[in-house]
Amino acid sequence: MSRLLAAALTMVAAAALAVGAALGIVALLDATPDQPNTPLITYENAGQDQGR
Repeated sequence: MSRLLAAALTMVAAAALAVGAALGIVALLDATPDQPNTPLITYENAGQDQGR
């Protein structure tokens, strides 16, 4: 019976550790600021004829 209790406690501790790690990762991702979505390349003549 003590092995069953130890296994159950180990399972509960592992589940709590996994949930804590997941919440910590989500908190870290929410703490980082959003990066601006600026294009690396801009075309000045986007609407004009491209030399065809």
